[in-house]
Amino acid sequence: MTTTPLALLKAQLNLEHDLDDALLTHKLAVAEEWVVNHTGKPFAEPVPASLTEATLQLAAYWYVSREAATDVRLTAVPFGVLELIAPYRESVTGHVAA
Repeated sequence: MTTTPLALLKAQLNLEHDLDDALLTHKLAVAEEWVVNHTGKPFAEPVPASLTEATLQLAAYWYVSREAATDVRLTAVPFGVLELIAPYRESVTGHVAA
């Protein structure tokens, strides 16, 4: 179960059909897991908008780029995601970065 609504991801992707709902739900779950792993903090209510945006960008990127990257210009995460989560990342001492 994800915190980020499936409907929000479908709006991000301009999708109006239900054909890929299972795949989209999976992409959301993986994107949320990635954000949690890179911030060191689990999603809780309410989730900051920037973390939701990072999740949406990741899930949408991974949905559109489903094949293994063969072009050196492709990256594992879209531009800006690391900047969106930066304020929430725990430093080496366990404190949230400023």
